[in-house]
Amino acid sequence: MCGRFRNIAAWIVLAVLGVTAAGPAWGARLKDIASFSGVRSNDLVGYGLVVGLSGTGDKSGSEFTIQSMTNMLESMGVKVDRAQLKPKNVAAVMVTAKMPASARPGSRLDVTVSSMGDAQSLLGGVLLLTPLRGVDGQVYALSQGPLTVGGFSAAGEATTTTKNVVTVARIPGGAVVERPVPFQFNEQKDVTIHLDDQDFSTTQQVVNTLNEVMAGPYAAAQDAATVKLRIPERYQGNIVGLMAELENVEIRPDSRARVVVDEKTGTVVFGANVTLSKVAVTHGNLQLVVAEQPQVSQPGAFSGGQTVVTPNTQVGAREEKRNITMLEGATVQDLVQGLNAIGATPRDLISILRTLKAAGALHADLEVL
Repeated sequence: MCGRFRNIAAWIVLAVLGVTAAGPAWGARLKDIASFSGVRSNDLVGYGLVVGLSGTGDKSGSEFTIQSMTNMLESMGVKVDRAQLKPKNVAAVMVTAKMPASARPGSRLDVTVSSMGDAQSLLGGVLLLTPLRGVDGQVYALSQGPLTVGGFSAAGEATTTTKNVVTVARIPGGAVVERPVPFQFNEQKDVTIHLDDQDFSTTQQVVNTLNEVMAGPYAAAQDAATVKLRIPERYQGNIVGLMAELENVEIRPDSRARVVVDEKTGTVVFGANVTLSKVAVTHGNLQLVVAEQPQVSQPGAFSGGQTVVTPNTQVGAREEKRNITMLEGATVQDLVQGLNAIGATPRDLISILRTLKAAGALHADLEVL
């Protein structure tokens, strides 16, 4: 069974990555490996109250909830005594949303409502009108509506049953945009393209490809992950049409060789271009077994002796014998097949990779999660 597991693990790695070493790399669309200036979301946040809870709201010790209730009621012309307020049906919450740059007044946004007090559940609650502000302090959206909770919680005197998180809820389309982001995408004179990974080869490839497609030196690299694209005169005022064409341009991304190891699950993933120097590898396990079997010595009748317990310790050692294997891999296939040849399980593979990296024989970044 262990050998079968090793073969399956090796087959998975080869099936995912082997084709990249054997043949040409598959291309990726530019929009899948990069982001464009002006096309981003803006975080909004607000503080509000959820009402209508069935006794699962904040407890009486939540001073900020009581203060918020007092302020809200007094703003509506209702005089209240703070000492008489019991917020068990009310919860203080933080409301967050992401607003894209293209959102305009009247657009709707999904919002997330999270309890910030000691409420037990937001199930059945309704969010009161809450202004959502940006980092500049301006109000960009207003949120209100009934909450949708993806779970439940029930409690008795002796036990409690909970499914999923009941102190976080969503309101689909629960916010209405009141103010647009002061940015006009089509008015830009140039567009900055940010690549997801920093790699000089990929960045230069993007520059060359864009200049070839646009038939002119319009793109230039700023650093290892940034390309600035000057808008041609024929596309001035119609950048959306230009980007619709360029975002589907095929790029073959390159990157540093990398091996990622997850010690918690024993998962090992090899990136492309992983190679080994010529190195000898042997791997085995040493097991020590210590067994205590005390013996009781019983004296004869009327001998006047005493019962004595004599310790009896047995020590056994077993070490697996493994042959020394020479590894010299130029591709991912050779690396996996070489390690599989010495009978390495995924757990053993982690130790071997660390040792290879320490010996300077593994030419790749080793990342341990």
